[in-house]
Amino acid sequence: MLIHTVNEVREAVNSWKKENLTVGLVPTMGALHEGHLSLIKKAKETCDRVVVSDFVNPIQFGPSEDFDKYPRTLNEDMKLCDNEGVDIVFAPSADEMYQKGQRLSNDTLTYVCPPFFYVNTLCGKSRVGHFDGVCTVVLKLFNIVQPDYAFFGQKDAQQVIIIKKMVNDLNVPVKIIQCPIVREASGLALSSRNKYLSEDGKKDALVLSKILKNIKSCYDKGVTDVAALKETAYGFLNDKHDMEYLEIVDRDNLENKIKADDNSIALIALRVENVRLIDNIYLKD
Repeated sequence: MLIHTVNEVREAVNSWKKENLTVGLVPTMGALHEGHLSLIKKAKETCDRVVVSDFVNPIQFGPSEDFDKYPRTLNEDMKLCDNEGVDIVFAPSADEMYQKGQRLSNDTLTYVCPPFFYVNTLCGKSRVGHFDGVCTVVLKLFNIVQPDYAFFGQKDAQQVIIIKKMVNDLNVPVKIIQCPIVREASGLALSSRNKYLSEDGKKDALVLSKILKNIKSCYDKGVTDVAALKETAYGFLNDKHDMEYLEIVDRDNLENKIKADDNSIALIALRVENVRLIDNIYLKD
């Protein structure tokens, strides 16, 4: 069932709650791929009813980012959701989510601002305000759907850590389920932005997973010095790659590591064909 309004979603969810049915939410920006479908499958296994949100959230994009060209494929998304047995696809307009005529600025709109320590690093350092927009829309979705469980992919590791922090700090009654990264056969992490890449670009983008796998391999062999682990990346890079960051941090709170340990995660962001790509790997599964 496709729903565009907050009131209709609330009515449907309230009827489920009266029957003591558990509700799962899979927040997405649409352009669904197998990574999203893995979240939906997990939600179907876990919950009695599943809501997928399909909304390209304007307030998490910076002024020079790809909001206008971000892929919007609602018809195709609906077919995929129908095939997976999704109960509701919630696809609101920006006016529905933020009230028509509302200026989408923190001068006039209430934002949820996660702790500076969590956002002044990794993706948050170059995408100033991005996680304010993410947390704002996610909390709105939690308030609208009131799910028992919400499902997020590990590929956006910083996002999941920040959302868990928000839920804990604000006493939001939802359990966050983190699901593994889904990859193409080549090893490239699935992303809606992969659609921007040429075939050659996709080959060049394999450097992300190669760098991460090599770091994990070195760690498995006993290398723990973070500087040394990061240094191993440079042999994989060429002029097709524009590195933004490579960091090894605590997988629970993003604290920087000097010595890697079993609770560390390596995260990378770089551009290929001017497409910004991210990936990560736990040093210990």
